Amino acid sequence: MGNTAGFLEYTRCENPLRPEAERVLDFEDLHTAQGQEIRCRQASRCMNCGVPFCQSDFGCPLHNLIPEWNSLLEDGFEQEAFGRLLMTAPFPEFTGRVCPALCEKACNLADNGVTNRDNELYLIEAAFANGWIRPRTPSVRTGKTVAVVGSGPSGLAAADLLNRSGHTVTVIERADRPGGLLMYGIPNMKLPKEVVERRIRLMEQEGVRFRLNTEPDDALLAEYDAVLLCCGARTPRGLGVAGSDADGVHFAVDYLTETTRSLLEKRESAMSAKGKHVVVVGGGDTGNDCVGSVLRQGCAQVTELELMPPAPDARPANNPWPEWPRILRTDYGQLEAAWKQGADPRIFETTIKEIKTDDAGHIRAVIIVKVRRGEKGFENIPGTEQEIPCELLLIAAGFTGCEAKTAGVFHANPDARGRMMPGDGSHHLAGNLFSAGDMRTGQSLVVRALADGRAAAGEVNMYLASSGRGE
Repeated sequence: MGNTAGFLEYTRCENPLRPEAERVLDFEDLHTAQGQEIRCRQASRCMNCGVPFCQSDFGCPLHNLIPEWNSLLEDGFEQEAFGRLLMTAPFPEFTGRVCPALCEKACNLADNGVTNRDNELYLIEAAFANGWIRPRTPSVRTGKTVAVVGSGPSGLAAADLLNRSGHTVTVIERADRPGGLLMYGIPNMKLPKEVVERRIRLMEQEGVRFRLNTEPDDALLAEYDAVLLCCGARTPRGLGVAGSDADGVHFAVDYLTETTRSLLEKRESAMSAKGKHVVVVGGGDTGNDCVGSVLRQGCAQVTELELMPPAPDARPANNPWPEWPRILRTDYGQLEAAWKQGADPRIFETTIKEIKTDDAGHIRAVIIVKVRRGEKGFENIPGTEQEIPCELLLIAAGFTGCEAKTAGVFHANPDARGRMMPGDGSHHLAGNLFSAGDMRTGQSLVVRALADGRAAAGEVNMYLASSGRGE
């Protein structure tokens, strides 16, 4: 490395968020990108340590060769750095925007480490801008056919690798656009949809076929040499209280899907928060995305309920480095709500006890109540009830596994957690049927889904190589 003391000479500098007063007015990118000079300096903060935890199991699930491409970027060899990144990262334009950067927290510099995510994003965008990315079409086809059901992160990652292996790959998607949660589950300001569409066009040029508006069925097992299910963990967890079917009560992913679709179609959302008091149930990434979205739609007020108590401000003793730090975080949507409303929108250790509706059956208020852990889980604390106005209730309480309909179509039996995971931990369900991503592992991160999709593609490759199908 050209500079072994960069971490001492240069202060850590992430791509800054646009000012709240500016970004809450649109659904454009949250961040302002920084140029070559800053990124090269930031890359020099990488120490090229003897034991790079950043690319270990504690860090990057894709095992990106982070010190290597940081070193090349620092020395100005951007195209070579990009080539090193592409060896392990299928879609850096996605992870460079939405990954929580596990690698950065596993860095030997810990919380004051390298800006790997921003460096990664810089490299992929430089590659697109400079024409370093061209369709990589296999020179020889194997004659084997593979259907990948679902076009989310795991499905796209698997389709990409299977196509590069020379198989003829068809991605089957029930929605009107490819991308799965990349398209409809993550809002535009976090992952611009033209970025997703750009990658889809490239994959099409490379030979991957996409069948949209298509529900899968078990006929695929006879039609293709292998079928890989990447359908996600799409069964949402409900509130279990009366009135959950009232007008104005929606699951978060349904709301985010309609928000993105209306943005792409240049129309007002059918679930718009404009002028409404909004309550979001769930304090995770999806709940935060809902907070940021309703603010952009012009809500009157947003409140976010979190069942758990707030995490500590610093690592607890049972959460040592290089593990991911389980500490309190305030994300972009919560920062925006605090800026607009004067206080953090989150209320911890609180849930909804009752939903109140008007004469027309539309939600008008909710009764919230404090909770505590009891012998059988969380229990309401009597006397802590409070009524707050609510004309739009968004449930972001997580997912319970794959959809029963999908499992039934392929005659598969999910485990007790709703996962399509074989007992041996592999991706091979039975015959020529495989599973990957959140459908197999349960709800997780985009980067983990990408890694699992690639791992599944490797198993499919071995299966096709050892079988006579398609010859």
